[in-house]
Amino acid sequence: MSVSVRQTEPRDAEAWAAMRQALWPDADAAELAEEVRHFFERPQERIFLTEVFIAEIDRDAVGMLELSLRSIADGCRSSPVPYIEGWFVAERARRHGVGSALVRAAEAWARARAFTEIASDILIENHVSEAAHKKLGFEEVDRMVSFRKSLA
Repeated sequence: MSVSVRQTEPRDAEAWAAMRQALWPDADAAELAEEVRHFFERPQERIFLTEVFIAEIDRDAVGMLELSLRSIADGCRSSPVPYIEGWFVAERARRHGVGSALVRAAEAWARARAFTEIASDILIENHVSEAAHKKLGFEEVDRMVSFRKSLA
C-alpha cells in the first residue's frame, strides 16, 4: 500500500469537504464546504488556511492536513508559525503511515519557506491524536481547560 501526499487541487474539493465533515461532525456541513470552495475560488483572499495537503492510496483520497500561519502559538519562539488546523485520516487508511506522511509534507513545506517550528493542538480527551503527535516528535507544551459563561 503506497501513500502519496500532494497539495490539494480543485478536483479534491468534494473529498476534502467530506473529510472536514468527518473530522468536525458538529460543524455545519454547508459552511465547511463553502470554506473549501472559497479556498479554490479566491486564493488571493486566503486569510485562514495557507496550504492543504491530500493523502491518497491508489488515487483514493484518504487523508488531509490543513495548515495555517499563526502569529503566535503556545510554546513557540518564532512568528509566524505554521499551524496544523485540521488533520484527518479515514478509518480504512489508519495505521498505514498516512498521518505521518501528511505531517512530513507539512514539515517539508514549512522548511522550504525557512520556518523553524510547526505547531498543533488537540482536544484534551483525544488520546489517539495525542499519541500520534508524540510519535511524530511533537512535544507537549501546555494543557488547558477553557471555560465560558453565558451572560444572557
